[in-house]
Amino acid sequence: MTRSIPAEGLVDGRVTLRPWRLEDADALVRRINDAEVGAFLDLIPQPYGHTDAVDYLRGCEEGWRTGVSSNFAVLVEGLDGPAGSVGCRWSEIDDGVAEIGYWVAAEARGRGVATTATRLAALWAFAAEPRLERLQLRADVENVASNRVAAKAGFTREGVLRSARRNARLGRRVDFAIWSLLRDEL
Repeated sequence: MTRSIPAEGLVDGRVTLRPWRLEDADALVRRINDAEVGAFLDLIPQPYGHTDAVDYLRGCEEGWRTGVSSNFAVLVEGLDGPAGSVGCRWSEIDDGVAEIGYWVAAEARGRGVATTATRLAALWAFAAEPRLERLQLRADVENVASNRVAAKAGFTREGVLRSARRNARLGRRVDFAIWSLLRDEL
């Protein structure tokens, strides 16, 4: 299934979401190598190189083509190049459920960018997939800012997935706060 977006992207004031492009590779490398971003994106290589970025961007294109996932670059008025990412991955085992995730670079933090991007992507996901009933979001319980974004974007905290996996960069096992947004809560 192919999910589409308007040619101009998804726009809300200063924030625009559009699919990632191969020409975004250098900006992606610069942003991912931010220590605060990399700490919580523990499943990606560090340092993050150009080849890693190109592989990711090709995977994003494939996700859009196959309908498995939809990853957006987050553009912010006044900042050069993509300042973050927000994406949805549709469940392969539970039709009607998708997971949403996000990150933003340091210069976009504290400005409502992650909340706006997450909300835009959530609204788009429910509109793009008529069978979608539930969006799930996981945030490290110790990542206060990320949990605040989930709450401000309208998600409901449901509980904690304890000791879900080890994050070598943080040197600890991670407990994830589980958040959800249901179609009828929009």
